[in-house]
Amino acid sequence: MTDVTTGEQDASWAEGLALRPQRRSRRVAMTPAEIDEYLASQRTCRVATAGPGGPHLTALWYVWANGRVWLYSIVGSQRWTDLTRDGRVAVLVDDGHDYFELRGVEIRGRAVPVGEAPRGVDPDAPEVAELVEPERLFAAKYFGGDRMFHDKRHAWLRVDPEKISSWDFRKMSQPSA
Repeated sequence: MTDVTTGEQDASWAEGLALRPQRRSRRVAMTPAEIDEYLASQRTCRVATAGPGGPHLTALWYVWANGRVWLYSIVGSQRWTDLTRDGRVAVLVDDGHDYFELRGVEIRGRAVPVGEAPRGVDPDAPEVAELVEPERLFAAKYFGGDRMFHDKRHAWLRVDPEKISSWDFRKMSQPSA
């Protein structure tokens, strides 16, 4: 993550994780610090789940905190149903228009519900320490504030990565015209 006081990247989340190695060309792979910066700068991810009728793919806002993707999902959604039944998930964040601008991060792992589901129903629910940072980041990123709004329909899913693949085609040299 980026230290907001110094602007320096802290990719310590990558240390000690038993992630499967990336098989794609390491020449275009992002470093852990580049992954941090990229995931913090993007707004929308695509979330793929496995449901009884087959794959389910949706776009969703997210935050990247402490080496985890945090999804704020509607509890009554197909995504929530799928992930509470089978936590396997793939999350994709990508962008770029031209070929040599393409970049992205794919995270495969397990989604785990964290905290009250849905959030905000019980005003006496204890604060969940693990949610303090994701909620602060989410509120700042999407609502321009420092306080999370709970609509009594959403709850948090933490994606614990098992494999992270990345690519940044801007690292390749473009052919001469």
